[in-house]
Amino acid sequence: MSTEKLYIEKELSWLSFNERVLQEAADLSVPLIERVRFLGIFSNNLDEFYKVRFADVKRRILISQERDDDDNSKHLLSKMQTKALRLNQRFDELYSELLLELARRHIFLVNENQLSEPQLKWIQKYFHKKVLPHITPFIIQNDIDVLQFLKDECAYLAVELINHDKVTYALVEIPTEHLPRFVTLPDKKGERRKTIILLDNIIRYCIEDLFRGFFDYQDLTCHAMKMTRDAEYDLSFEVDHSLLEQMSEGVAQRLSAMPVRFIYEETMPENMLTFLCKKLGISNYDSLIPGGRYHNFKDFISFPNMGAKYLENKPLPPIKCDDFEGYANYFDAIKAKDILLHYPYHTFDHVTELVRQASFDPKVVSIKINIYRVAKDSRLLNSLIDAVHNGKKVTVVVELQARFDEEANIEWSRVLTDAGVHVIFGAPGLKIHAKLMLISRKEQEEIFHYAHIGTGNFHEKNARIYTDFSLLSAAPELTKEVRQVFGYIENPYRPVKFDQLIVSPRNSRKKLYRIIDTEIANAKAGKKAHITLKVNNLVDKGLINKLYGASNAGVEIRMIIRGMCSLVPGVEGVSENIKIISIIDRFLEHPRVLITHNDGDPQVYISSADWMTRNIDHRIEVAAPIRDERLKQRIIDIVNLHFTDTVKARWIDKEMSNEYVARGNRKKIRSQIAIYDYLKQVEKQAKKAREQELKDEQSENSRSD
Repeated sequence: MSTEKLYIEKELSWLSFNERVLQEAADLSVPLIERVRFLGIFSNNLDEFYKVRFADVKRRILISQERDDDDNSKHLLSKMQTKALRLNQRFDELYSELLLELARRHIFLVNENQLSEPQLKWIQKYFHKKVLPHITPFIIQNDIDVLQFLKDECAYLAVELINHDKVTYALVEIPTEHLPRFVTLPDKKGERRKTIILLDNIIRYCIEDLFRGFFDYQDLTCHAMKMTRDAEYDLSFEVDHSLLEQMSEGVAQRLSAMPVRFIYEETMPENMLTFLCKKLGISNYDSLIPGGRYHNFKDFISFPNMGAKYLENKPLPPIKCDDFEGYANYFDAIKAKDILLHYPYHTFDHVTELVRQASFDPKVVSIKINIYRVAKDSRLLNSLIDAVHNGKKVTVVVELQARFDEEANIEWSRVLTDAGVHVIFGAPGLKIHAKLMLISRKEQEEIFHYAHIGTGNFHEKNARIYTDFSLLSAAPELTKEVRQVFGYIENPYRPVKFDQLIVSPRNSRKKLYRIIDTEIANAKAGKKAHITLKVNNLVDKGLINKLYGASNAGVEIRMIIRGMCSLVPGVEGVSENIKIISIIDRFLEHPRVLITHNDGDPQVYISSADWMTRNIDHRIEVAAPIRDERLKQRIIDIVNLHFTDTVKARWIDKEMSNEYVARGNRKKIRSQIAIYDYLKQVEKQAKKAREQELKDEQSENSRSD
């Protein structure tokens, strides 16, 4: 066994993933506006990193201090801070470069010091008419607990008012919940120039209008700041509290959770910085980061394109799945054969249409679905409410502990309950992350079932930017077990057996080990053995060790991992048969897929679960076998296209170098575009075959007549 390091800390691996996102902002082949938006994605990711990953390590340090343990958390935290700061420096460099690139294309992102007199008058009017009604300064007094009101989703201006020897501090929130962050300024007629100013700078310019007449001061200055809190919360799960009430309390607790990061404008005076750190309780283990005048860069995800169309990605119109064509309704189509949808290449409208049809179909008796994240104005959930009004029995399993979506899910659960939907929250401490739907329909006095098993959420907006699979099936072997999963959700302590589905935490670890062991046995018997895995994250040590064992036995293993990867590939005597790539491109890669050679009879599974301990042992997750040979080959083809990528694929290695896969003399292949073209061709051929079948049928009928 090699003495090399065999596990990469998942936190450092996560930062390496976000570095790949930053590479997209640096990639000259990416359209300019998309590069700016990748800065927003990077920033949003980093916010989540501090709320979750950084906060977790900080908690481990505090716990180890209480117990007088000596663990490695302090050293890890130091490495995390060093790497995060290096990425922030690269971010700042790229932001400056992109401002110049925008200017070359006549798009100017300016501050208040770069405006003409007419523009300054315009923003003053805009401030008084649009902005002023939404801002109220918060005066920081000695007895005020700043943490009780400060939001970590918002950026602030910290204001210092000096009147002789008296200093007053105030905080002004940038009200992006109510107003656009990017404001387009009027330019001279006939000019190609487009000028954009951030809302922050409008407030900076007019800041004295906010305080004048209420405070006496000789000098006023303001500096940008932002705080990030620990996203975890502590729930007591008291018997006399419903889970809904407890989760509402948990979200409220998060609003006053302790900070883990404080970003401030580097020109902020030392006395102001010291004062704010004291009021916020910033500790030695928190990240104190000097920065520029803009924070909350996540808003740059929606940076507007004021220039030519080529500055954005060329739209890829969603493809319609031909398997639904020629049938009276979607149920007949699904009964005829299993249907596989791959978003965002296929339109998610097929799923919303299935639920819409179910909501009024007189044969439909009941609908069951579990939701983890849904769109704000979800057509799908509104159709479920329509179904209740039409006399259907509707059960919705709402995951209240979906991180950062708790508040939205709490609200939806109330709306659904008020509409008469039977809402279930599942078992406390056991997140429900499966992507299931079951529609029961009475046909010829019998009940038939139609199932959806997916890798992604029932989220209309995400389905336009996340890649995911949905399997629609009426196969009794699958629908029976989907019914059992819903029963298991309602009573997770009742014995249940799954033969077709892999269900966490019931049998996932055992079944995955068995699948890998089969390939190991085949390799040892001199047979061809191969494993292909596509997941977001691979950090579970038990599964990693199994893969190391498979590599040692001669199993060829290749993986596509978007995010965290604790496995170290290419280690002699451990993992030399393992190769890993990561694809970062215009769509966020989200499907979980497992393909094994299985002695020439490939097994293909799609799953909602990443290979993390939480997903295998502490969540309800579902993986489904693809039984239709046609669909099985389609998934294999799609995954294979990823491995041909010579544009967006990076190697995952022990150094976390994020080097692009060398193209050599091969042609440029961008796998996401190649998959879109592949699926267009699949649907074109399916349509052609269907039309030919119809012609043959008509011809046969003519001869019969």
